[in-house]
Amino acid sequence: MATIRKRGSSWHVQVRRSGQPNITRSFKKKPDADAWARQTETKIDRRGLAPCRSDLERFTVGDLLRRYRDEVVVHKRSREAESHIIGVLLRHKIADYALAHITPDVFRTFRDERMKVVKAATLRRQLCILQHAFNVANREWGLPLFENPVAAISKPALDNPRERRLQDGELDTLLKGCSKSRVWWLSPVLQLALETAMRRGELLNIHRHHINFERRTLLVPVTKNGHARTIPLTEQAIDLLTSVTHEGNKLFPPSSNAFRLAWQRLKRRVGINDLRFHDLRHEAVSHFFEIGLSMPEVALISGHRDPRMLFRYTHLRAEDVVAKLK
Repeated sequence: MATIRKRGSSWHVQVRRSGQPNITRSFKKKPDADAWARQTETKIDRRGLAPCRSDLERFTVGDLLRRYRDEVVVHKRSREAESHIIGVLLRHKIADYALAHITPDVFRTFRDERMKVVKAATLRRQLCILQHAFNVANREWGLPLFENPVAAISKPALDNPRERRLQDGELDTLLKGCSKSRVWWLSPVLQLALETAMRRGELLNIHRHHINFERRTLLVPVTKNGHARTIPLTEQAIDLLTSVTHEGNKLFPPSSNAFRLAWQRLKRRVGINDLRFHDLRHEAVSHFFEIGLSMPEVALISGHRDPRMLFRYTHLRAEDVVAKLK
């Protein structure tokens, strides 16, 4: 049952159930306290008996992450990357905490310590996985976690978005480096990235039946945002796709990891170490704007559904705008 008491200027609510930890919360207004007490009691009754505190003493953050990885992440397209992140978290001391002792302060300490050793974007991904794991445990697994401890803390601000674009001569340098590689697919994938603004995973997933040479279009059925798109192809893109004589329905045979390793070897070979493959997408999107395509036209090609996100990927060079103003 719920007990509501006035303490100072606040209303203190405590919900008790036999065999479960007490749940407490404070409110400024009594109607809010009454409503929360009713909702919490209904939630407990609908769920049935939840694990007692002794169970939560034995169930750790590591146990939570392993179950989340095996039951939830395994069904995601990003399962490889998320499983790697979970592996990193399982090696951290945070994984040894029992859920009975987890509070927002525990994750604030975790956040502050990790900020000293990893980038903000990396830490945000780790915290997002933890937050979703707690949400699933609460909503789907019946654990009495009525407040998500990760949702209660602020996330680190992202670093400034990258503005890296190809410099004069870098494309020729990369293509010359590709000619010295033992893998034939490295050069066409790199050039297609610049012609289509496609992501690495999208390029490696091209199948021959996705290409319509008559209409000069390419279907991208599996995308990051879950929305398939059909993109127009340039003359250069058509020539590149036509030149691939690899047998089999899949145009490019390497796995994601094999391509990543080949890309890293190429950068070391030519001495351009600060370039990421995703920077080619930035370059392509910026180029589309520079040749006069409108935002809806660029969005059709790139697949961005939020104009604000599209603008983040677009870094026009001031000297090019000056040339147009003349």
